[in-house]
Amino acid sequence: MYLAGAGVGTIGLVDGDVVEASNLHRQIAHSTERVGMFKVDSAIASLQGLNPTITYRPYREHLTPSTAGSIVPQYDLVLDCTDHPTSRYLISDACVLYQKPLVFASALQTHGQLMVMNCPARPQGERDGGPCYRCGGILGPVVGVMGVLQALEAIKILASGRHESPVAPATGETVPAQHHMLLFTGHVATPFRSVRMAGRKKTCFACSAESTLTKESYAEGAVDYVQFCGVVRPADALRPEERVSPREYLERTRGPAIPGGEPPNHLLLDVREAEHFAVASLDDAVNVPYRKFGESVAAVATGGAPPTWLPANFAPSAPIFVVCRQGEDSQAVTRRLKDLGLDKGGERYIGDIKGGMRAWKADIDPTLPFT
Repeated sequence: MYLAGAGVGTIGLVDGDVVEASNLHRQIAHSTERVGMFKVDSAIASLQGLNPTITYRPYREHLTPSTAGSIVPQYDLVLDCTDHPTSRYLISDACVLYQKPLVFASALQTHGQLMVMNCPARPQGERDGGPCYRCGGILGPVVGVMGVLQALEAIKILASGRHESPVAPATGETVPAQHHMLLFTGHVATPFRSVRMAGRKKTCFACSAESTLTKESYAEGAVDYVQFCGVVRPADALRPEERVSPREYLERTRGPAIPGGEPPNHLLLDVREAEHFAVASLDDAVNVPYRKFGESVAAVATGGAPPTWLPANFAPSAPIFVVCRQGEDSQAVTRRLKDLGLDKGGERYIGDIKGGMRAWKADIDPTLPFT
């Protein structure tokens, strides 16, 4: 919004997601009336209300190696507003290949990071270019703080001409590049720290002279960003028989999940974050956020006590089902539960709900306040 307010001539927005109620506390470009709308369309509606004189281009899709080549070269500067490491590496590599400065910001709970990368944007192997993401190795207000600072850095780069040339306009001399990462912690007396960053690594896979990354290999998907980041591919995590549809879950779990006074006939784990769970959840679901799941089963891994979320009177044959937002994290949790032996050698069924809460809304309850 600050870029639009500053009069940046053309702004392109790339996002294949739609607005959900759980987004609203930190993504203030959206509103309750736009839940279910593509995020890029919702954001542009807000931006046009602020400044209708500039050009907005919506891309209702997620950026991929095959689409980056038709999008990134059209712009002078790229802002990474994503929240996943695979996306960050993908965007950084695109900026290296197409020689675009990149402003990166991230936020988690009360912490944030800000860094300008690949600036000046130089060809691969030129040591005076800025380092890329590979070289460097949520409370709503924190997201806002980092977003404002990200917009500030973008305006500084565009206004100074650093997106075009690393030379000083007055003298024509090369401007020595200095690279810093700004760290923010929202709950301490001195919330900001600046860390000096080194330049490009001589052996960097993306931006060094030894790089084998090309526009052609990038567009063809030669880099498996999911595998590189150590993320399990959701499609490969479970076998078909280890997954159930929302309707199959209902058919297999007649009766209450964890009623008082009698053994439950099944257990439903919801591994979404607590704030998402609070917006809407399935009956009798137990919330164990994905990022805390490992901690909750740490004792089991060493032969200790069972997790606290497992009822004491839970029958060895009673099944465990796992649900998340769209059927990704739930697969990883299901696999981990089996690896820990909680399936009792096959006596207990453990599986996830395919498509997660999104599928539940589509197939069972369209009144849920998200998509």
